[in-house]
Amino acid sequence: MIRVAIFGASGFVGGELLRLCAAHPGLEAVRLFGDSRAGQAVEEVHPHLALAYAGARIEAYAGGTSLDDIDLVFAALPHGQSQSLAPAILERGIPFVDLGADFRLKDAAAYEQWYGEPHQAPELLGAFVYGIPELHRDAIRSAAAVAAAGCYPTATILALKPLVDAGLIDPASLVVDAVSGVSGAGKGLKDSTHFNSVSESLSAYGLLTHRHTAEMEAALDAQLLFTPHLAPMNRGILATCYGTATGPMAADAPLQALRTAYADEPFVHVTDQAPATKWTLGSNAVQVTARYDARTGRVLAIAALDNLVKGAAGQMIQCANLMLGLDEGAGLSTCGVYP
Repeated sequence: MIRVAIFGASGFVGGELLRLCAAHPGLEAVRLFGDSRAGQAVEEVHPHLALAYAGARIEAYAGGTSLDDIDLVFAALPHGQSQSLAPAILERGIPFVDLGADFRLKDAAAYEQWYGEPHQAPELLGAFVYGIPELHRDAIRSAAAVAAAGCYPTATILALKPLVDAGLIDPASLVVDAVSGVSGAGKGLKDSTHFNSVSESLSAYGLLTHRHTAEMEAALDAQLLFTPHLAPMNRGILATCYGTATGPMAADAPLQALRTAYADEPFVHVTDQAPATKWTLGSNAVQVTARYDARTGRVLAIAALDNLVKGAAGQMIQCANLMLGLDEGAGLSTCGVYP
């Protein structure tokens, strides 16, 4: 078995990594780091995992020998924290999949612009491959370190990339309205994510300056106006994307471009229907569709996924499977949970 260390094991993504590792035929989560809940049993922090991790405990990372005998590291930490961990992990030659935004951008100046602080390990930016397997599979296979894309970028990029590449939409005209479940904000308590704030409400946030805009523009080689929204649901991302068509086309031309691009992808389903987040719940699947509107001369593309699986932990495992030469779909499901 491949021995796995998880940083951020006490959070929502950490819990999802633990859930997926428990069903993985080749991965065993053996070191579970989470400073805020250090010393507590997994069943206290994640009661739904009690049977799978009986006796396991969350621990504080002490450096030094903490990564001895570890074959793979996952990090699901707030932005900024992986920068201090990465040097030691890479020096040891341990395959590293990071979900934070620390190494998604290749330019230290761009990182400072969008995140408001200097990057602490700019010399390592080039060591990480951006991690969306459907688009970067070969690079991920040969990578020692992967910066896995998060939920908003994954949904947006998978919806738009084939359309931009096919020349169907003007890359300077992109607009994205995306809705996220509350788990995307993490476990930390905030006024904006209290039940009373979220229930029966829909709100926009991060207007004009959301940090994920930079990586979406880099991946698409485009300019993009991105507005995220918080919805009263636990899980899910629904990205509704618009762009000006480069010329008249058949109504289903964008849909056919998606079908061509994702014909052999195990986790992407191109559908004639308007996708719903519930269709992907608990799975590593992405549901996408697209249309051309002759009346307005615009293209519409929509993607739905589970923000904690394909938008986080599932994406990380899919990347790790490629890095380690395992079956890409090992431990991951294409089937959502319904109702």
